[in-house]
Amino acid sequence: MIRAVIFDFGGVFTSSPFEAFNRYERERGLPDNLIRKINSTNHLENAWAKFERAEVDLDGFDKLFAAEAKAFGHDVPGRDVIPLLAGDVRPEMVEALRRIKTKFKTGCITNNVPSMTTENAKPGSLYRREIIDMFDRLIESSKVGLRKPDPRIYTMMCEALSVAPEECVYLDDLGGNLKPARAMGMLTIRVESGRQAIAELEAATGMRLT
Repeated sequence: MIRAVIFDFGGVFTSSPFEAFNRYERERGLPDNLIRKINSTNHLENAWAKFERAEVDLDGFDKLFAAEAKAFGHDVPGRDVIPLLAGDVRPEMVEALRRIKTKFKTGCITNNVPSMTTENAKPGSLYRREIIDMFDRLIESSKVGLRKPDPRIYTMMCEALSVAPEECVYLDDLGGNLKPARAMGMLTIRVESGRQAIAELEAATGMRLT
């Protein structure tokens, strides 16, 4: 029986940052999906992973990411990448969360960086206060020193919500982040669009969410 619904934030409540990455690449004549390729190389210990665990500051990330980009033969400062994370809100997902809250516990596990935490939520940033405040529990990678897909961060959320993994639905836009949640027993939904995610979430919860 489902008792909790746990969400990722970016790419779920907002449009995918991959779209912004691609715009940046096109505008600068860079290869398509270069930033994604950099981020997926040595993904547990690269610049992005260290920044999301708050092991380096913005200056450190800027230099490490630039070095990783240089290894691919291109110049991409890390500082250029951070603003690309903010996307457009998907209002249908916000409404789904509002309805989910009436029946289920809710949580959010988000990988973020020290310069972009929920305390810095403001217009134009990734996080929107009106959405963040709806979650019963919120876990931010840069605050706890763990990041998805480390299984410990999912266990931490289950403990915070006082639920077992098999009592949870977990939504994320990245398959790599869904894999450990599914292995723990959670029902997982990969978010490709708001409409698709809501249809699958309705099937999982038995609720009408639109």
